[in-house]
Amino acid sequence: MTSSRIAAVDVGNDSLKAIFGKLEAEINLPNVIARDIEDRPVIGIEELDSKNPLDGIHIRVHSPALKENNVIYRVGNLATKSDNASELDPGSSKSEEDQTLVMLFTALALDAVGENNTAEFKKSGNVVDASYTLGTGLPLREVKEGKDSGYRSKLMGSVHQVEFLITPKYQGMKVNIKFEEVKVYPEGFAAYINLVMDNHLNIINKDLIDKRILIQDIGGLSTDIAVIKDRNVDDDKAQGFNLGVSESLEAIREEIRTKHGVEMDSRRDVVEIITRKNNRNHIMVKGSRTSVHDITDRILLDLAKKQYRLLRNVWQKNSQTEICYFVGGGSIVLKDYIKTLNNNLDGFNIDFFEDEKESIWMMANAYYKLVADHSRRLNKDKQDKKPVKTN
Repeated sequence: MTSSRIAAVDVGNDSLKAIFGKLEAEINLPNVIARDIEDRPVIGIEELDSKNPLDGIHIRVHSPALKENNVIYRVGNLATKSDNASELDPGSSKSEEDQTLVMLFTALALDAVGENNTAEFKKSGNVVDASYTLGTGLPLREVKEGKDSGYRSKLMGSVHQVEFLITPKYQGMKVNIKFEEVKVYPEGFAAYINLVMDNHLNIINKDLIDKRILIQDIGGLSTDIAVIKDRNVDDDKAQGFNLGVSESLEAIREEIRTKHGVEMDSRRDVVEIITRKNNRNHIMVKGSRTSVHDITDRILLDLAKKQYRLLRNVWQKNSQTEICYFVGGGSIVLKDYIKTLNNNLDGFNIDFFEDEKESIWMMANAYYKLVADHSRRLNKDKQDKKPVKTN
């Protein structure tokens, strides 16, 4: 019997993070796609079943939700190696881009064909019919503009098909995706939920629950600042800004190419150079380790100043704020610069998550908590409404 499987998917600008089922499966993919042709060349051992499918995702996507339907794509790691790779552009709306949907459908299809998961769904030959209860999110700005309902309606009520073409292990498989329910959450609100509640929505951070706090979520394309008081997100005071780290990462990538003749595959490679533990801000140039500190410091400090200005402006309008938490992938990139600025300037009470994985996965974890709770309550309502058998 077909059941609805829980999926929590954060389509971040840098990468997609997804959690499935009862927390037993997760997927992390670079948010990069490249249009392709059907018979792409297979190189060396790529065709072997032992190769990780995540390194060779080659699919055709059919969905009425897409502006361009029935297109073949390389996705994730494979797409980063393409000359025509596409990443989300600054200024674009996540809810209106085909790329967001292609990444979402890819993640669900990969989960549906996973060895441990097909038992949950109806399978006939090489076709899997998969039903999901989805929790995902959009930047606050897009939710305030009402784009969340349009995004949800694109997903509900249709069948979205992913066909695996030349993909290790899954070649020839087709997945028909349906949604039993789609919940679209504002990203700042999701961050708050993750800070104060566990997977069963029990309060785990009593110190925070009644505080007035800000959450500054720095993403690739946008920044959301959630204003929390009286245990609620103040929708009127919360703000979304068209300022993320993408343009700065792109500028670093371009300057490294111009100055050192070194090509980075994607923005994710730039993030890796900036954040890694060893040889941070160094690249290999013709076999020699070379510092790019001058490039990264100048560009990222400029962005950190802009982010700090946003914090200062929102804090001034919410003067009784007790603490601001910086979350999201962008906050990891800018952490040292923002801390230095704050020490030299206003000295706000700010905090970062030292666990980088926790910060990167915060949205996906929050969507999981919210959608799993929604699913539990829905199932309980169904049980309560069942007619009682009488003799």
